Amino acid sequence: MKLLAVHLALTAAYAGFQWTVRALVYPQFALVPPAVFPAYERRHQRRITRVVGPLFAGQGVTTSWLLVARPEGTPLLPVLLGAACLAVVLGATALGAVPLHRRLGTAWDDAAYRRLLRVDTVRAVAATIGTAAALAALLG
Repeated sequence: MKLLAVHLALTAAYAGFQWTVRALVYPQFALVPPAVFPAYERRHQRRITRVVGPLFAGQGVTTSWLLVARPEGTPLLPVLLGAACLAVVLGATALGAVPLHRRLGTAWDDAAYRRLLRVDTVRAVAATIGTAAALAALLG
């Protein structure tokens, strides 16, 4: 039960973080003057990693643990759905958000920014579904 509660807390924290980034942080990118944006973006990357890194690591640990040693009575489907959602988030981050942030770290690029918003929406939605799956696993 503790594992499921910790897993739910981590997934909910990440989903809240991701929606905050999508709704508040990224829209502000467009307000930064292009001449200073690359430096702003590089500072953003360093700072955001300190927040998201532990959330990714924690979810990775609890998801792996649930897949390997699912507590008795915990339904399998929400565990698998949560793992799939985490895979979508990590894949969208590695293959979409990180390269786009690197590009924006060299110069403002409106097309890259618009793609980043789309990738981030995918991450936020997947994180939300992952949180619902974690709740379903806990309530079993």
